Order: sequence, then C-alpha cells, then structure tokens
Amino acid sequence: MSNPVKEPVRLCAGQDPLFKAGATGGLWRVLDGTVRLDRESGPSRLPVLIALPGDLVGIESLCDQPYQFTAIAFTDCRLALVPVTTETEREALLREALFQQQMRTQDMATLRTGNVLSRLACLLQLLGLPWQGAQAADEARADALRSALPALRELAQMVDAKAETVCRGLAQLLPPRRRKSGPARVHPLPPVKPTGFAPWVSPSMAIGVLS
Repeated sequence: MSNPVKEPVRLCAGQDPLFKAGATGGLWRVLDGTVRLDRESGPSRLPVLIALPGDLVGIESLCDQPYQFTAIAFTDCRLALVPVTTETEREALLREALFQQQMRTQDMATLRTGNVLSRLACLLQLLGLPWQGAQAADEARADALRSALPALRELAQMVDAKAETVCRGLAQLLPPRRRKSGPARVHPLPPVKPTGFAPWVSPSMAIGVLS
C-alpha cells in the first residue's frame, strides 16, 4: 500500500494489514477508527501501540526506514496518506510524531497495569464508546455498544488478560444486550473524543475486582 492514493483507505476490523513490518511505504494519518501496531513474534502478534483518530501511522517513513510494526485495523477505520514534500513539513511531522508516541506509550502502560476491570474501562474510553453505566442505555443502544467492540480475543490481547476474564469484565462495565432471538440491526455509534481515563469507574469497582 505504498503507492499514492487520492481517496482515504477504509479498513474493516481484523482485515488485511495496512502494512507489514519490514515493508516500506508512506506516512498515514488515522481519520477515524483505531489501528493497532503489532510486533510480529512467530505465528503470534503482540500489540505494541494503539493509534487513535488524528494519529500518524508509519512514522518510520519520515526517516526513510522500513516499518517496524504491522498496522492492522483494531476497529473499522479510515486512513489517508500524508504528503511530505519539504524538509519543513518533515520536521513538523517528526515533532508531532514524537509527542504522539509519548501519549500512546502512556496509554499502553495504562492498558497493561492495574486490575483487568480498570484496564478494560480505559480501553473502552480510548475507543470512544459513550456510555455512562449499565442503567443509562436502552436495549438498542446496549446492542450498539457491544457491536462496536473488537473481537473478544483482540480485546484480551490489548489488555493482556484471558478472554474469559475480559468477558466477565465487560458484563460489569456494559449494559446487557436485548433479549431477543436473532441478530439485531443497529446503527454505529458516533465517535467520541477521549478526555481521560475511565472517569466512570468508582473506587469500589476498580479495587480488587478481577485482579
């Protein structure tokens, strides 16, 4: 995907990678959705960073280096190639990438420390899921919230926990699905810009739960 494109690229969650580690190509910006950057480790992948709307992906290209990680859609997303035509533009993008890396490294540290419930709450907010507790959503909205989530296995990898533990945590953090047979048709939720880490998790929830 190193050839220039005029229109943004759309990727579905878990689809073929935007690019693979070791390949060369251009600089990308996430327009909406989220992208995970993975370190390849034999047959398995280890998430290293998560890129949010507005973030740059493939920053190695600014230094004419091959990509260090594999980029794959964590949720449905759109990305656009970023033109770099002058040294002034390159320097400005390098500064932006430096501050971005600091923020996303902090995010990943938060997603890997503390009890699992707290880690999941942080991830939900990074994904921009606008819920305010189990009693605040009607049944249709509850379905939409859960439908917007990545696969359980992907969530478990991101927060470094077992899938069954993540499943129990989501049952506490999210309202239940509507109890009807057959899949429900729902509309995707509008993205919400994260403003902090898990403000809705009370101390009684966060301490000693799923530790």
